[in-house]
Amino acid sequence: MSARFTDRSVLVTGGGSGLGRAIALAFAAEGAKVVVAGRTAGPLEETVALIEAAGGTAAAVTADVSGAESTRELVRRTVELFGGLDVAVNNAGVFRGGHSAADFPLEDWQTLLDINVTGVLHALQAEVAHMRAHGGGAIVNISSNLGPHVRIPGVFGYQVSKAAVSALTRAAALDHIADGVRINAVSPGASESTMSLLPGETEAERAVRMKEESPLGRISSADEIAAAVLYLASDAAGSAVGTDLVIDGGVSA
Repeated sequence: MSARFTDRSVLVTGGGSGLGRAIALAFAAEGAKVVVAGRTAGPLEETVALIEAAGGTAAAVTADVSGAESTRELVRRTVELFGGLDVAVNNAGVFRGGHSAADFPLEDWQTLLDINVTGVLHALQAEVAHMRAHGGGAIVNISSNLGPHVRIPGVFGYQVSKAAVSALTRAAALDHIADGVRINAVSPGASESTMSLLPGETEAERAVRMKEESPLGRISSADEIAAAVLYLASDAAGSAVGTDLVIDGGVSA
């Protein structure tokens, strides 16, 4: 294993489970000091324990990205814990589906906007504020293939929120590359997370479904998504600015 991120400080929101946990573990395995953030302490501590058991360095910080002050405090704590902020992965997000546009519950709409869109903005603003004052850095936002790259019926609000994340990423990337801050996105398709399961569906049933729905014939592993994130955050991606890297087995090709 290489050590592309030795002694770098990395923040991963939504780091208590799923893709966020896989991303945090991958950064730690390559030498990073990782802060995992989320609204619930227990899952974050589990991620930290996994990293430490593998010989890595990590800390858990509870935060709610839907609040601007909470997110600013999260960045402040990251800097306090590990001496800076070199890389941030804005992964925290929620899923709401099952309704058409005309019937979409406004409460679910607001939740999607508050966390998936405004939450990414809150995080990005706090992260850029530190990075541009301390020599730059890299930010990777987690979007989705649903919305920016492909649309399906019945997932209206989620698709709109993730399309907004893609547009936010591209616009912010142009605004802040002169500050030394590279901003990019990764857009996963169905992957090794509970969000890709249909209501009541088992993992085995999902595997059968994906043989038909994906040109690749399977979901993406969490490690494959993490590898894409680490690439965009690494020095090897130094000219990647405003990229939205789709990892979906060819579904949106």
